[in-house]
Amino acid sequence: MMQPDVNWVIRERFGVGESPVWDGVNRRLLWCDIPAGAIHALDIATGERDFWEFGEPVPSLGLAKNGKLVVALRNDVILFDPSNGTRETVARIEHAKPDMRLNDGKVGPDGAFWVGSMDAAPGDAPSAKLYRVAPDGDVRVIADGIAISNGLAWNADATLLYHSDSRGSMWLDCWDFDRATGAVSNRRRLRDNDEANGRPDGGACDLAGTYWSAGPSASRINRFSTTGELLGWVDVPLKLPTMPCFGGADMKTVFVTSLGSGEDRRDGIVQFRADVAGVPVGTFG
Repeated sequence: MMQPDVNWVIRERFGVGESPVWDGVNRRLLWCDIPAGAIHALDIATGERDFWEFGEPVPSLGLAKNGKLVVALRNDVILFDPSNGTRETVARIEHAKPDMRLNDGKVGPDGAFWVGSMDAAPGDAPSAKLYRVAPDGDVRVIADGIAISNGLAWNADATLLYHSDSRGSMWLDCWDFDRATGAVSNRRRLRDNDEANGRPDGGACDLAGTYWSAGPSASRINRFSTTGELLGWVDVPLKLPTMPCFGGADMKTVFVTSLGSGEDRRDGIVQFRADVAGVPVGTFG
């Protein structure tokens, strides 16, 4: 893939712009600002925007049935109805340390919300985990010993789950995945990333099997094979890109959110066109 034209969608500083999700039914892009505790929505065609506040960090979100959203807060996973503002707690997760919170989350092909936590405390063994939260509120621990859980994405036929740690050794792992049960197996290390190549942040998959990973330390979106080979990357004008997501009518537009860098000219959301469509996001429930 040649370096595509990268265009600005929004030039705006977010504390931590994250978790972009394409809402195909309403033809809009959703994303959150973690420290602001807010979810934003943008109608790509009209530029109309919407905004909801939650009064605490909002690390990630996903689409749910009946127009609702599944939302990760500091400890809770909730169902939120944008039409009337109602909230329903699905599950509460107790962290090992008081300063921990939930982080990257996505709805899997199994209809569950997969969400990790983050442990920013330096020095000791990391205590973050990766969880599977079922629609009935059942919480299953998938992995532990993580610093900052990140990079969740599934391939097109839902046989592989990708997951990364954005701190420490900054690895990218892969599991075999069973969409019928949500079970994972055969975990393997695909690569240990570094700051020069871009530490692994949020991820997404395309229909050809390529895994796309935000590399904030290198201001680019990396593209990896199923075996972890670096196939190439897309340079973006964002100083600190956080996550790509595929969207648009043909699912070939890649939207990228960013962490507030203090440089307004390099903060916001950008988009570019990909050669291959992305894997559609799942629906919770």
